[in-house]
Amino acid sequence: MAPEEREETSSLLQSFERRFLAARALRSFPWQSLEEKLRHSGSELLLDILQKTVKHPLCVKHPPSVKYARCFLSELIRKPSGDSVTLSESTAIISHGTTGLVTWSAALYLAEWALENTAAFTHRTVLELGSGAGLTGLVICKTCRPRAYIFSDCHSHVLEQLRGNILLNGFLLEPDATAPAQHAEHNAHNSESPVVTVEQLDWDAVTAPQLAALQPDILLAADVLYCPEVILSLVRVLQRLSACRKDEQSLDAYIAFTIRNPETCRLFTTELAAASTERWDRARLVGNTQETVTAITGFSTQEMEEQRAALGSHGKRCLITARNYFPMKSTRRWQF
Repeated sequence: MAPEEREETSSLLQSFERRFLAARALRSFPWQSLEEKLRHSGSELLLDILQKTVKHPLCVKHPPSVKYARCFLSELIRKPSGDSVTLSESTAIISHGTTGLVTWSAALYLAEWALENTAAFTHRTVLELGSGAGLTGLVICKTCRPRAYIFSDCHSHVLEQLRGNILLNGFLLEPDATAPAQHAEHNAHNSESPVVTVEQLDWDAVTAPQLAALQPDILLAADVLYCPEVILSLVRVLQRLSACRKDEQSLDAYIAFTIRNPETCRLFTTELAAASTERWDRARLVGNTQETVTAITGFSTQEMEEQRAALGSHGKRCLITARNYFPMKSTRRWQF
């Protein structure tokens, strides 16, 4: 840490210490300065603040009121350490006739898998089907450095909320995902920020030329395998994407889903096998029997079943945690 930065951190800690020991009003604390500092620091700064406040020797010997300490800690833990994604969501599981206005658990597991495999997305164009509230895509855009990220869904209310969440997290929306010249100009000016677009895609109506125009290197989907009709539509989209590839490389697809009904999962693998072409030749599973990420660079039903058996019941803990979620509010902050 540079001397100037050390001095700023020391001054911030001293400010928190003095105000806390004097039991000053919480609004007088330098919360904004703390948030700015946390964007470039780890959680160690929060630990240092705890040592200067609630764990200060004077407070241990003569503790402040329980109410004051609780209010202070509640305010402190709202501050993000590291990067974060903030989402506006519906508080109802089903709203406006869709389940796409809330974040489902498979999106968390796919986002976690992406954090552990950032190289899979770096400098590549990603198409996400059924983006919903946008958690997975926003995590990837913030941490994996894709060249372009195409969010998609079909419901108008979902698309409206999705666009709002993208803007809420500091990304600019490009008007068209099929304008490579504009994308090149964007990347020339901002190599760290991906080109972000939102497309309205109806899986039953989208055509092969429409999909070909998007030119994705990677396809993503989370928690979209919940009924037979949707599975059949998804497999048809995969077939169209495979058929319209301009090069000889296979399209990589990562599909995360919760196994609520084993029959639904079997239908998915069966339909994939039935639609098999030479471009789709192998698959692997990452996860466990409840929350599964299927990484499809092609597929082989036998290999998928063998790897599922090898995984057994050994669970995989989700590293992304939902913090500061208040059920009466419609905004979540996801930290990672």
